[in-house]
Amino acid sequence: MVAALRHPSGSARAPLRGKPAQRGASRLVAKEPIGARVRLAKPNFGWLKRVTWPLLLLGLGYGAYDLAQRLMPYADLPIAKVSVEGDLSYISQQAVQQRIEPFVEASFFSVDLVGMRNELEQMPWIASAQVRRVWPDQVVVKLEEQLPIARWGDEALLNNQGQAFEPRELANYQHLPQLYGPKRAQQRVMQQYQVLSQMLRPMGFTVVRLELRERGSWFLSTGQGIELLLGRDHLVEKMRRLSVIFDKALKEQQANIARIDLRYANGLAVAWREPPAPTTANTAVVQ
Repeated sequence: MVAALRHPSGSARAPLRGKPAQRGASRLVAKEPIGARVRLAKPNFGWLKRVTWPLLLLGLGYGAYDLAQRLMPYADLPIAKVSVEGDLSYISQQAVQQRIEPFVEASFFSVDLVGMRNELEQMPWIASAQVRRVWPDQVVVKLEEQLPIARWGDEALLNNQGQAFEPRELANYQHLPQLYGPKRAQQRVMQQYQVLSQMLRPMGFTVVRLELRERGSWFLSTGQGIELLLGRDHLVEKMRRLSVIFDKALKEQQANIARIDLRYANGLAVAWREPPAPTTANTAVVQ
């Protein structure tokens, strides 16, 4: 009889020899070298930039200034030419050149442009002046003359802005209308003149004299020898009334009219040059 020796189930293989495997927290972790944990800080050079840029800019500025000072004698040339531009009818270029001659004796950069402009604008016929440099040795002057529209009193003229100026000679401007009024009312009188002139033109009248009197009333003389008493207020309304009545009743007799009084609320009064017929009053009122 042969006897067979059997091993229990699952134990056919011999167990592995050696240390059992480590699990969980019991595993061993390799330790880093102590020197690897220490990192050296990077050097900060920001302060160097903050200091370097201002020093660099300061050096460049000083270099530019020094270079400019060295080149100035070669660039700052004497003024060689003065050009006068603008349509001049009442003043000559020679008079302008003589007025600014003391200024152009300076060099290109040292010439006093503001002083030159102020000196030119003190000349009666110059309304405004512009002065500029043109490289390398030229000054250009651009002038705008006064535009006379009317005489102001007996000694001055008014420009188109209602500003008075006093040229030396007024004999050549007697053909201009003559305006009167307080000095502070120059612009007001000029504006009123322009309005009244436009409204009288369709009736064939021109204004030769307009006066704003002390109490605020207006007096007007036409080139046709007719005087108008306008009063203080509502001048435009009164001129419209005159236009309607003139076309209907006065146009054919205008040669005999000496004065028209418009100070009435709803009408006007006419004073005749020649005495009318005995049955007619010297003054007619039209309503």
